[in-house]
Amino acid sequence: MTGAWNDFNDAKQVTNLIPKGTLAKVRLTIRPGGYDDPSQGWTGGYATRATSGAVYLNGEFTVLEGPYARRKVFTLIGLYSPKGPDWANMGRALVRGMLNSARGISDKDTSPQAQAARRINGFADLDGLEFVARIDVGTDVNGEEKNEIRTAVTPDHKDYAAVMGTGGSTAGLGPQPAAPAQPVTAPRPAAGIRPSWAQ
Repeated sequence: MTGAWNDFNDAKQVTNLIPKGTLAKVRLTIRPGGYDDPSQGWTGGYATRATSGAVYLNGEFTVLEGPYARRKVFTLIGLYSPKGPDWANMGRALVRGMLNSARGISDKDTSPQAQAARRINGFADLDGLEFVARIDVGTDVNGEEKNEIRTAVTPDHKDYAAVMGTGGSTAGLGPQPAAPAQPVTAPRPAAGIRPSWAQ
């Protein structure tokens, strides 16, 4: 022990963040918001509608293995914004990556089987989905740093098999260099965050 028990200036600061760039196998749980729009295919009460009119899936991602097991990351998956298509397009890109990762499909695969694997019957198909995520760091409404998930890692990435559990034993790898074949998905707002275009 180096410091006195009445002076904590030399105590280490504790950060609860998973390091940016960490690859981890996660399970998505959708926190139901009770909003349905059958004309859009949004049924089952999974979607949430904000007072701004923006619609999203409230995602809770639980790390399944490795040094950060049982940690949770909260990220909104955009479905609609009255300000334009950007948020929905980012949400669709993230879901495409999650399906590719969970179902072991290369993002470049355009075969009929791969196309079928990228289709869902409804949001219930996403609830409980397990895939490899790249953990990122964003900010919350107070400007404090928090973890979020912006991209899913597909079999094109060199560490996919090890993290997914289909080879090797290095689940929960630390920060990894970006892989050129990885699908590009746009930034995700963290839970409780409304990006400017979604307000």
